[in-house]
Amino acid sequence: MRRFDRYILSHLMVLFGFFSLVLVSIYWINRAVQLFDTLIGDGQSAMVFLEFTGLALPNVIRLVLPVSAFAATVYSINRLSSESELVVVQAMGYSPFRLARPVMVFGLIVTLLISLLNHLIVPISRTELEQRKQEIAQDLTARLLVEGQFIDASDHLTVFIGEIAPSGEMRDVLLSDASRSGERTDYSAKRALLVSAEKGPRLVMFDGLAQSLDLETGRLTVTRFRDTVYDIGGLIDSDPARRLRVNELFTPQLLRAAPDMLELTRADRAEFLYEGHARIAQPFLALAGALIGIGALLLGGFSRFGMWRQVLLASFLLVLVQLLDNATADIARADAANWPVVYASPLAGVAMAVVMLWLAGRPGLLSRIFARLRPAGRWK
Repeated sequence: MRRFDRYILSHLMVLFGFFSLVLVSIYWINRAVQLFDTLIGDGQSAMVFLEFTGLALPNVIRLVLPVSAFAATVYSINRLSSESELVVVQAMGYSPFRLARPVMVFGLIVTLLISLLNHLIVPISRTELEQRKQEIAQDLTARLLVEGQFIDASDHLTVFIGEIAPSGEMRDVLLSDASRSGERTDYSAKRALLVSAEKGPRLVMFDGLAQSLDLETGRLTVTRFRDTVYDIGGLIDSDPARRLRVNELFTPQLLRAAPDMLELTRADRAEFLYEGHARIAQPFLALAGALIGIGALLLGGFSRFGMWRQVLLASFLLVLVQLLDNATADIARADAANWPVVYASPLAGVAMAVVMLWLAGRPGLLSRIFARLRPAGRWK
């Protein structure tokens, strides 16, 4: 590319990095607060919190990059106009389409970045995130067994643990079970261990006693034990055989929509085809947004009062493209034959930009159009 193209592209990339950092930070902080309340409240460590937020970050970046590309383009072109650099290159004979060339290259670079996220990084991170969620859901020591607190594991079960050693051994354990009708049994033990079994985890208690109270007769039965086993597998609501999600699959698997994968995910063919083609189409929204930004800002020419009208127009058109994308998503999910509509929003965005660039190169045409729209006799 020529020096001017490199100059514009360098400004776009710097601003793109800045806006991406700001937007990702805002989105990440909002997500991190929710994760912090959930994970730390369930007794998880700070490392687990950082791991979860890190795994969620690729999807956040994927959503933010198109907006960052649009913001970088609008800000850069607006600055070039306010400093009269844009006027100079237009006076040298640069057409709107020539000015849009570095913006188009910039949009394609962002499109490639989003495609890499969509097709590779995001599915891998989502799979890892779901697996970690499964592990955390089955980790009763972190979720239910918290030292120094009475934990109501269910409506009929209360657990208290005096201390949890680094090795995982629990000391001074009290377990109150009222699941049987008309009877309540309280277990107390000096030591206990949580062990895994085929049908779920078991709580093995040592050196304690079990006190069974008949609520109808008031009779108390006390049994001392050296060791006993209590089945707490029913406390875990998650299914050990985790169901695979559609958004965890890679794009070729989605486009193929094999019957075995449909059965494994319990999803229909329309959902598969939508997800697969959306991963191909949505990265081009970044290209469309960048071109809409420069196309709208070139429509009005230079003004000492700024280009706020053009910025509002570009923002409005970007919102329209996003609304179209949401509408086509619902249509594509309704029927497997409707997958081509997924490409309507990026194509519409690029078409809008091309029309605005064409009109920007013909300012006289715009003046005649506005003159015809004015009411007769209002203007002299």
